[in-house]
Amino acid sequence: MTAAQADLHTSRPEIPDGLRIDRPVIADGAELWRIAKDSGKLDLNSSYSYLLWCRDFAGTSVVARAADGRPVGFVTGYLRPESPRTLFVWQVAVDSAYRGHGLAARLLDALAERVAAEQPLTTVETTITPGNTASERLFQSFADRHGARVEREVLFEAGRFPDGPHESEVLHRIGPLRAADPVPSA
Repeated sequence: MTAAQADLHTSRPEIPDGLRIDRPVIADGAELWRIAKDSGKLDLNSSYSYLLWCRDFAGTSVVARAADGRPVGFVTGYLRPESPRTLFVWQVAVDSAYRGHGLAARLLDALAERVAAEQPLTTVETTITPGNTASERLFQSFADRHGARVEREVLFEAGRFPDGPHESEVLHRIGPLRAADPVPSA
């Protein structure tokens, strides 16, 4: 285990009983769309985009599954093409019945751990609208667990959104995370 992998194992929230963390598959897309819709906080993307995400970005996304295999939470992300050591977290959502147990934090840690095990990861980024204190706490606690700083700057001002009123999106850049050595291929 590399130093970065060890860091990602320390002080992480435990996964609630009966749940497991897994890679998403195309069949999960509809449930991810429903969880995002029911969150009441996320910008809801088209159902098509959740299906596509589960196909094309499964390697940089995670789902929490109930005992029956149904997704009850997820984190979607991607590696930035211009900065491949940066994981951009697109959305984090947990089904209302599973909130309040640290599942979002555990999903975020599991995703960062998996990506770091496969290639160097130095930074995690996300955008959060002002006043979304739950997301701000989630990402600040992630930074605290991993000994990283959080830098904030407005990425997209409210006036840039063409589809009506939208709050500004504030970029949260978390790092530096210690770079992990990629896992050798077999």
